[in-house]
Amino acid sequence: MKTSPFAALLVVGALVAPLAHADDNKPAGTTRTWVKDSMVTTKVKAELAASKVSSLARVHVDTDADGYVQLTGKVATQADKDRAETIAKSVQGVKSVDNQLTVTGK
Repeated sequence: MKTSPFAALLVVGALVAPLAHADDNKPAGTTRTWVKDSMVTTKVKAELAASKVSSLARVHVDTDADGYVQLTGKVATQADKDRAETIAKSVQGVKSVDNQLTVTGK
């Protein structure tokens, strides 16, 4: 069976058209906010990794659109917990840090 290029384009267009309107209900600015959040999160994680403190590699970082950062996970010492908070606060774009890290003593 031989199909014309026009028929193939018509079918592809019909399949892709619904995808073009899939994000119509998404609030304005959502994409920009997500990018900002991920950039701040990435910067915080990079600074934690650069500190060379092994327990800071297990710190989970969440950031919201307002620069609010939450640190969760486990660290070996209170000094590591304090260091993680200090590092997070020093990152550009971070306005507040909620340090929920647990000291395991290991």
